[in-house]
Amino acid sequence: MTHRQRISMIVGMLLVALGLATTGAGAAVAAPHTQAPAPAAAVPGVPVTGGFTDANGGDGVFAGTFTPTSFADQNGSLVATGTLTGTLTDAAGGTVGTVDQTVTTPAAIAQATCRILDLTLGPLHLDLLGLVVDLNQVHLVINAVSAPGNLLGNLLCAIAGLLDPIPSAAALAAILNLLLALLGQL
Repeated sequence: MTHRQRISMIVGMLLVALGLATTGAGAAVAAPHTQAPAPAAAVPGVPVTGGFTDANGGDGVFAGTFTPTSFADQNGSLVATGTLTGTLTDAAGGTVGTVDQTVTTPAAIAQATCRILDLTLGPLHLDLLGLVVDLNQVHLVINAVSAPGNLLGNLLCAIAGLLDPIPSAAALAAILNLLLALLGQL
């Protein structure tokens, strides 16, 4: 593995660790650029899939890749601008068309789980009028899973994160653009 491939893989893992995920393909919108775009070859792409109804009423499939080139703060929201490439295939397996265009899409911070409680109780010895209860160490961990349809998990994660500092979209865009610029220098 070359040095460039290693760095690209590390940055890709960093983006995943930060929980950045696009929330849709979006439309081609001019976004303010705060830094020169990085070459597409240095930045790992994100797989994009979807479906559509083909001309015969069948279920068509879109399979492609979104490669980010810049991030920006657009009215207080983080957006990613990049190149979407892919192929549209109809239900019969024939290629209907290809896509290769620049798009801007909202980017969201994904949070899979959040720690609600981590409780460790030491050993316990109870003697209640001749009834003896011995309990060894207990370790209780409760995590809330935040995802669509997980009402209680979403609510508890939102409550648990109320006092957490939230970086602004502009600060997050600046950090991500710096990462893209570093990848472009490899």
